[in-house]
Amino acid sequence: MSGWELLVRVADLRSGLEHDTLVTVGLGSCVAIMLYEPEARIGGMAHILLPSPVLSRVDSNPAKFPQSAIPRLIELMVAEGARPQRITARLAGGASMFAALAPPGTIQMGERNLVAARQVLNTHGVPLVGEAVGGDYGRTVRLRVCDGRVEVSTVAHGIKHL
Repeated sequence: MSGWELLVRVADLRSGLEHDTLVTVGLGSCVAIMLYEPEARIGGMAHILLPSPVLSRVDSNPAKFPQSAIPRLIELMVAEGARPQRITARLAGGASMFAALAPPGTIQMGERNLVAARQVLNTHGVPLVGEAVGGDYGRTVRLRVCDGRVEVSTVAHGIKHL
């Protein structure tokens, strides 16, 4: 049975039910955080932009940062019937899109986003079970909520399943 493709934009987050597919496109240094609860078949995706609210003039959008996006996603999923102890996470993105332009030794925004996302997942006790991260290229990510399958596609590097 086909369902809905729900688009998750930059600095956005959504939860989805069994017949939904959560999709985000144009993922560069941003990180897609995918949460999944297999028994209830409930998923969530956040497209985070920055590792910390300190780096933003306007920090009222909870989807912009992992510190607020992850607890909000868990809250949405639990409201739909997910059990927090069964939720697992996968990450995609965190590319160094402009590494050649940065001074040597600079920690890229993509890496900072990944570190922050991993720390917040750990703080909330959500196991990280898969990643397609780093590199210097963009990604499109799809989370099929019916089975939890994540497809990460790239122009130059093909498709990877998590």
